Amino acid sequence: MNHLILYCRPGFESETAAEISDKANGIDVYGYAKAEEGQGYVSYICSEPGGAVKLMERFSFHKMIFARQWLACNELISDLPSKDRISVLIEAAESFPQCGELVIETADTNEAKQLATFCRKFTSPAAAAFRRAGVLSPKRNRTLPRLHLFFLDSSRCYMGISYPNNSSPEAMGIRRLKFPNEAPSRSTLKLDEAFLTFLSKSKQRRLLEPGMTAVDLGAAPGGWTWQLVRRHIRVVAVDNGPMAQSLMDSGIVKHAVEDGFRYRPQKTVDWMVCDIADQPAKVAKLAASWIANEGCRRAIFNLKLPMKKRYQAVMEAVDIIAEVLGERLDDYDLDIRHLYHDREEVTCYLRPVGD
Repeated sequence: MNHLILYCRPGFESETAAEISDKANGIDVYGYAKAEEGQGYVSYICSEPGGAVKLMERFSFHKMIFARQWLACNELISDLPSKDRISVLIEAAESFPQCGELVIETADTNEAKQLATFCRKFTSPAAAAFRRAGVLSPKRNRTLPRLHLFFLDSSRCYMGISYPNNSSPEAMGIRRLKFPNEAPSRSTLKLDEAFLTFLSKSKQRRLLEPGMTAVDLGAAPGGWTWQLVRRHIRVVAVDNGPMAQSLMDSGIVKHAVEDGFRYRPQKTVDWMVCDIADQPAKVAKLAASWIANEGCRRAIFNLKLPMKKRYQAVMEAVDIIAEVLGERLDDYDLDIRHLYHDREEVTCYLRPVGD
């Protein structure tokens, strides 16, 4: 398998291609990326046989920024006969390891969504046939690799594998959340997804305990503050704009009518969260300074990206954070993800090592 397929948000193909090329070269898995604007995925073709599997074994998927999911595949399977696609696919899977479950997916585009009915109807007969052929284990086994069929249309697909401990567990790599009607704005979904993405269930219990303290910079009208309040965390909401009255009525929110770039707490808080719309370099410096000056123990913040050179803007922000932390850089971990509920932005989580 020398093709690595990476799902991404449509419109972010060039960023995904730049990132995987950078990461692959860094671990000596050479190749080239193929990307087409708006198609919702990128192909990275490795120059050596088995290169895609090697890349997945040497690099953590959870350190990827723009990729929603990745699969190690062979070449695109084309001209699938409409009357017997399954036989062709079983033959193509002869060299695959036995897999524990079958996942059939498409890109997250309007054109690909038209395949939803086809994929739904194809899943059960395909899974049954793969089990009979031994491609799949007799029962679902989530310790084995997953078998993916990534359809471009009903006659073309990539067939590949992902490893459950080094890939996204979500269908199409998308964590879909329902908007809570009580929240003041849809931005609330971004912080909710960030908590679910960056924190395991045990860490959510330990790091989001009732009674903890937080500062929300650029809080109005309170979408991010609402996520903290519903976890019974005390919040200083910093913004010149008005906050939702329901949050002020909670009794655990203080509204500081101030500039988010100038506000500092009197003592260290457990969390600083920030969704200020400004230059990514400026926000990165702000967040890193909160950590470096012990304003907070950990921070989640969004970087609003420019229309061009978005991957470069993220890397420049990473360099700024490193510069601000200085000699203390090795004491902190930084994760960055382009979450499903993000748009032209990425979400960052900066915290002490081992937190």
